Amino acid sequence: MSRVICAGHVNWDVTLRVDSLPDPDGEATVESRVGAGGGSAANVASGLVGLDVPATLLGSVGDDEHGHAAIAELASKGVDCRHVVSTDDGPTTVKYVVVDAKGEVFVLGSPGVNEVFEASALPKSALAEADHLHLTSQAPTTAAELARRASEVGTTVSFDPGRRIGDRGYTEALRQVDFVFLNDREAATALGDSGNGGSVGDALDNATLVLKHGPKGAEVRDGDDTHVHPGYPVDAIDTTGAGDAFAAGFIASRIDGATYERALAIANACGALTAAEPGARTQLSWRRLDDLVEAI
Repeated sequence: MSRVICAGHVNWDVTLRVDSLPDPDGEATVESRVGAGGGSAANVASGLVGLDVPATLLGSVGDDEHGHAAIAELASKGVDCRHVVSTDDGPTTVKYVVVDAKGEVFVLGSPGVNEVFEASALPKSALAEADHLHLTSQAPTTAAELARRASEVGTTVSFDPGRRIGDRGYTEALRQVDFVFLNDREAATALGDSGNGGSVGDALDNATLVLKHGPKGAEVRDGDDTHVHPGYPVDAIDTTGAGDAFAAGFIASRIDGATYERALAIANACGALTAAEPGARTQLSWRRLDDLVEAI
């Protein structure tokens, strides 16, 4: 049985490391180019299995070289990919991730099929048997339907809507989830959009917020209670996927009964390890976390 189902994007990432991010009409030197699997849902699923939590992935890829490679990589790590849809309606989504010497990132996306999958691709029995459903960037109607179906069978739900939270129409999905992950920029957008009925901010009223502050740590806002962890000092090399690793650590901890304080400590450690290494997927393990978190 998969304890966690991760739904959302499955991509192929092409990471370009550059000496600096150029100004408009400028130029940068590409120091390396690496292709590997990516996508927020896939990254979280990979992180979970590294932390000994069985994970199932729901998403979609093209029936092409990149799609086959992405699924093969995930399956080799132990992710259950039975519910990933392979389609010939278009190519696997490719993201071009540009990373500078300070670890700062910007992303260029190409059209693809990472939102072709629908909620119906996941059997009701799979949701009922899972401990938790984690939603990431995906079609708003699919996110809302998956959240509704999970709620019906008593499966808890978290949602990391990503940088487009303000313009994708996620209000209905956000109303139905238990936890919402936001970084500082996303929180400013979401929490600033309230009080006008049907807005993103109003939809978050009943959710527990997990706020990611990057190198400044993270916090949980659960009603009137706030829980904070300061994070860990690391030299960031590449922040791609650090938020996904954070989510994997938080979810793995909470489904095993950890307090919010401990879940934040583990989640921050997962994010720090990922930011300190190149690529979107650092190999997470409890052994590796020992160096940052005491008494694992």
